Amino acid sequence: MRHAVIVRLVGLPPSVLAALSRGDLVGAGSLLGHELPGYFAGPELRHVWRLRLDQLTSDPASAPWSIHLAMAGAVAVGHGGFHGRPDATGTVEVGYSVDPAYRRRGHGKAILRELLRRAGAEPGVSRVRATIDRGNLASLASIGGLGFVRVAERGRELVFEASLDDLG
Repeated sequence: MRHAVIVRLVGLPPSVLAALSRGDLVGAGSLLGHELPGYFAGPELRHVWRLRLDQLTSDPASAPWSIHLAMAGAVAVGHGGFHGRPDATGTVEVGYSVDPAYRRRGHGKAILRELLRRAGAEPGVSRVRATIDRGNLASLASIGGLGFVRVAERGRELVFEASLDDLG
């Protein structure tokens, strides 16, 4: 019998994002009180950390709508968050990733469910968007059964949206 995976999302303050954007896992881990695996210092994620640091620097109040560390117990398994505040239509876009060492165990779907729960708790949010590379079968599977409907294609990316009323 497979047990449901539970993740906790931990906010990443600017000091941690700055350390991560430099690839300083020891410094970031020390600030967080959690050891971080090498995945979090990879070039793709370093770009993401810098992008979110710039976002928080220009709009500190957007922290709840930024990126968070995904923890399964005491282990950092990935990250998840929103690309920004809700837009004028009440739509937020989710983004998440799982450390390859923890993939195919339900962590991606658990991160997504927690993001959906958070979005649903906000009165100004009515829709959630997920943009996924058509080759990312794991993320396509993660949104399965959660009420998302494909609404557009942008090159290699597929755009899905769901009304919070329809999310499963």
